Amino acid sequence: MRTVVGMAMALIVALAGIFAFSPRSVPPLAATRIPVDRMQLNSILRTTAGLVTAGELGTILVSADNGDTWKPASLSAQRQALITRLVFADDKTGIAIGHEGWILRTADGGLNWVEVAFDEKNGEPLMSAARLPSGDWIAVGAFGRTLRSGDDGNTWQEFTLAGQEDWHLNDIAASADRQQWLIVGESGSVLRSVDGGKDWTPVPAFYNGSLYGAVHLGDANWVAYGMRGNVFRSGDGGLTWTASTVPAPISLYGHTLTADGRLLLLGQGGIVLASSDAGQSFSIVRKSGRASLTDIYIRADGSWLLASDGGLQVHNPAAEAPAKATKSSAPPQTSGVS
Repeated sequence: MRTVVGMAMALIVALAGIFAFSPRSVPPLAATRIPVDRMQLNSILRTTAGLVTAGELGTILVSADNGDTWKPASLSAQRQALITRLVFADDKTGIAIGHEGWILRTADGGLNWVEVAFDEKNGEPLMSAARLPSGDWIAVGAFGRTLRSGDDGNTWQEFTLAGQEDWHLNDIAASADRQQWLIVGESGSVLRSVDGGKDWTPVPAFYNGSLYGAVHLGDANWVAYGMRGNVFRSGDGGLTWTASTVPAPISLYGHTLTADGRLLLLGQGGIVLASSDAGQSFSIVRKSGRASLTDIYIRADGSWLLASDGGLQVHNPAAEAPAKATKSSAPPQTSGVS
């Protein structure tokens, strides 16, 4: 009996060994999903590569299918610094700027990026950048930090703007003909240029809070926006400003112009404001969630991709029309993009 049991055990061990070392197919691991619906993202725009977005932990993503799926761009240096903005001079040439004075440059629409500046000692974040008609790039940021590049963004040097203080500078904006320019920032600071960014003049103070952005509306018309629902408009090229009528005291961080001529401003609490009268007054057209919206891209089907500190969201204004017609009080719905 013991012999039979021993032989059986030996056979089991032998079969187990054969199974352990025998070749067998292993199902592939599922592709890792990039959690764009939970990441802080600060910019989104279209280039020759598709849609490009960027934000937390030095992340830059590219979508070739209009924002349905995303892949990481290739970066020459991996940093943990927040990217605050993407700026493109054309469909291929652009820069990404961020904390620690970080600047990356791309020449292929955002698929590949090369680090051209990183300042571990003087780590004030850069907040905005632009390529001037001269071909020079300028970048601005916290505590009045200003940088210039004379070789299309490959190398950068510090410089000083006329009338510059140590206020945070948050945005650079240009007119359609790129001759009028504004830089806006902390303590209501506005710097103005009418010669393509060659010379800058400070505008007399009209507001003592922070301005986060500005947009040109044609001719000499501008809108600037910032903290707690403070929005201002100018009809004389930024020389003088008057307050706009805004329905909510929320900070506003981004904007776009729609095909039908409306100005959209977006900010805290998932709110989007719209103006159809050149920035004189605004109404709430979207309010959902708690995220602070930072940028917007309007897709060909009319839906919006909204970048925020809580992830990329999708909003379809057309889907809200029936709700408004029936006077429903239900808030608009959003969904994450994968």
